[in-house]
Amino acid sequence: MGAHERVLALVFTGGDPPTLHDQRDLTEPALVIAADAGLHHAQRLGYRVDVVVGDLDSADPAAVAAAEAAGAVVQRHPVAKDASDLELALAAALDRGCTEVIVLGGHGGRLDHFLANTLLLASPELAAVRVEARFDGATVLVVRDRIELHGAPGDVLTLLPLGGPANGVVTEGLRYPLRSETLHPGSTRGLSNELTEAAAVVTVADGVLLAVLPRPDRAPPGKATP
Repeated sequence: MGAHERVLALVFTGGDPPTLHDQRDLTEPALVIAADAGLHHAQRLGYRVDVVVGDLDSADPAAVAAAEAAGAVVQRHPVAKDASDLELALAAALDRGCTEVIVLGGHGGRLDHFLANTLLLASPELAAVRVEARFDGATVLVVRDRIELHGAPGDVLTLLPLGGPANGVVTEGLRYPLRSETLHPGSTRGLSNELTEAAAVVTVADGVLLAVLPRPDRAPPGKATP
């Protein structure tokens, strides 16, 4: 595997199934991983699953058996465990050398699970991986240095710092530009900005951001603090 080779994993997790918007522009993955009941979403969309992981308390045993018979590796964990099914699935992607992960599903159900799994995307263990999640049509990307975001003029973009301040934040292609600014956890300074072009660039000198593009047809017009 070359040093710059892109190795994409699709990780399906439980909750509401991926929307059509979530499935846009997906390229052929090198690996498909199902976190527990995410197996059902993957199978309904016609993906051949390579790894099924979790405590499997929500997955249909017949679906698990079918995946295993088709060649999937099944990694069973006890219900009383120290990591969520999604965390185990992301670890499986890392173990297999993936450089990019797109998480599908995960919206709906318990709020605490949803919040925990969203914060999980910015785990230090994933620092070397491009991480994206698609939840109910919304796109979430982790920004550790520089990222280019694609959408349409008028699309809403929110920047949320995690684990401490995000310093030296610079944006291009947004209505309310940030020019080497600091975003602090607990502040709404990065809330509800807007793309002015089909692409925007966000750069952070130090720290971690979640860049959130809400589903276009559900994002109300908003205004970031100027």
